[in-house]
Amino acid sequence: MLDFTSDIADDGPSSRAAEPARDNDRVLLDAYSNAVIDVTERVGPAVVRVETGPKVRSARERGGLGSGIVISPDGLVLTNSHVVGSSKEIRLRDIEGFVTDAHVLGVDPDTDLALLRADGARDLRYASLGNSKSLRRGQLVVAIGNPLGFESTVTAGVVSALGRSIRSVSGRTIEDVIQTDAALNPGNSGGPLVSSASEVIGINTAIISGAQGICFAVASNTAQFVLSEIIRHGYVRRAYIGVAGQTAPVPRRHAVVAGVDNKMGALLAQIEPDSPAAKAGLLPGDVVIRLDGIEINGVDDLIRALDRDRIGRELSMDVLRMGRLRGIDIHPVERKPAGKQ
Repeated sequence: MLDFTSDIADDGPSSRAAEPARDNDRVLLDAYSNAVIDVTERVGPAVVRVETGPKVRSARERGGLGSGIVISPDGLVLTNSHVVGSSKEIRLRDIEGFVTDAHVLGVDPDTDLALLRADGARDLRYASLGNSKSLRRGQLVVAIGNPLGFESTVTAGVVSALGRSIRSVSGRTIEDVIQTDAALNPGNSGGPLVSSASEVIGINTAIISGAQGICFAVASNTAQFVLSEIIRHGYVRRAYIGVAGQTAPVPRRHAVVAGVDNKMGALLAQIEPDSPAAKAGLLPGDVVIRLDGIEINGVDDLIRALDRDRIGRELSMDVLRMGRLRGIDIHPVERKPAGKQ
């Protein structure tokens, strides 16, 4: 009679050694799943479906469909400007199927953002805007929306890159855009990109047709600036200098030589011809670290600094060029609204 006892005994230690590895995998998977579940349960109820166009449409009429995120209990909703377009009839549908009309408080095609207010709802579930400047590449993010009409869809991924620039629906460049590989499809537009802390750190805005895992969201810091301007003035009035750029680190050795404390700055990638920037002598590759006495630690800081109060004023700007600090005087003009150039 054959005895397999010794063979089985020999396999025992390796089998037992594999068990901790499997347990560790389960712990990691559970942590990832729990993070996504927690974000979904906390932020999901604040995500709404945005429908535009007449309630009753003929065969020829088509309505728009997208997503939005409630950001206050009194019914303020952020979405994309291309979702609402020029529509006069807008409806919001929440996760429980409740429908309410909404109206547009203001749109900003230059950042593809729009601010709505729900007409007949108060004490809504809402989400908080986070600080997009604190994001890091590789960080877990969750996208929630209504892709292709499938309501309350959740996808997860990571922050693929920061400080991207893309073209808005107005043809202008949106700065400081977040790139993510969280799957987005038509209908996700206007929905939130959420951190593992359940804070909205972006508003999903664009996908690249034919690409996989390349999607974009407008940074929450930009969204915060836009909504505050719309609430105060009904639109976003901006100073214009004519640059495109991205957030970039300031090399330590350059900071030491220049005697500045900046770890980050606004790296200029393009200078528009005949713009205030071109007339002031700014060049691609310059890193803006200060404007009008305000420290600039990224493109979002530069965008916020170029507000209505700096239109028509001569401003001092500090830039790093080839590692050396230079002072430049620049005279911003008013940025014309889209379609009025």
